[in-house]
Amino acid sequence: MSNARSRIFSRPGGVQGLCHTAAVTDRSLTRHTLGPHDLADALALSDAAGWNQSAEDWAVFIGHGRVRGRRSADGALIASGAALPYGQGQGWISMVLVSPAFRHRGLASELLNEGVDWLRQAGLTPVLDATPAGAQVYRRLGFVPGLEFQRWEGVATASSAAAEWRAADLERIAALDAAASRVGRRFLLRDLLSRSGTQAWMTPDGSGFVLCRVGRRATQLGPLVAADERAALALLMGALDAVTGPVFLDLPLRWTALADALQQRGFRTQRPFMRMALGEAPALAGSDCLFVVAGPEFG
Repeated sequence: MSNARSRIFSRPGGVQGLCHTAAVTDRSLTRHTLGPHDLADALALSDAAGWNQSAEDWAVFIGHGRVRGRRSADGALIASGAALPYGQGQGWISMVLVSPAFRHRGLASELLNEGVDWLRQAGLTPVLDATPAGAQVYRRLGFVPGLEFQRWEGVATASSAAAEWRAADLERIAALDAAASRVGRRFLLRDLLSRSGTQAWMTPDGSGFVLCRVGRRATQLGPLVAADERAALALLMGALDAVTGPVFLDLPLRWTALADALQQRGFRTQRPFMRMALGEAPALAGSDCLFVVAGPEFG
């Protein structure tokens, strides 16, 4: 990054981190904060990148967080970066996207900085889920590594023998999720459960749950929370027996029994991720009850 200038910002406790922004800002680009009227353009941006996020996902970031964007001279949305506040003193950095023709101009760094600054001003520790290439950059910016997981993809075929789990309950799910994910995000779970096509089940004793929601390219399975790996496996297999078509899910590396079961069903790994935080964050390490995360965009 020899052609970048540095900007210092303070971490809690007086420790300082280092972020980089482009040396020259492209004056032909317009900066703005996205609103509901920008949903179609935001969705087109993530669709062009082949991502699985839906318009409903973008609406969560716009309605509950802040999404910054860049528009080109012809008005096209060519870059984005989202920040989403959660409970327990944390916030998520997500949806950092730049159109291919505008990459290598420092836009991703600018948008990352804007999200970090916005969360810091709210007193929140920034957390994100990074690809291996991104993780190398974020380490240099002061982010520390934590939970490692892999995206799995495959095709599910609904079975008449699908498990009959008890109906999902928002308050119970929110409590289980907060304990397992170590973030407070009841608003997100409420939104996911309210969407057309979402399916959710709880274990008979109410100690675990799994959600499946509609994505642009595939059903997104997760989060999945359970008391132990055996219960998690039963929830996972039951959910896969209840949906049809392409499925994505994000599985922490430690859960080898679930990985073996996915392989036996013809699933394959797509790419790895690493959770990283710019400071201390309860969500960084995951927990013994978190078996599938909600996705890199939501943690």
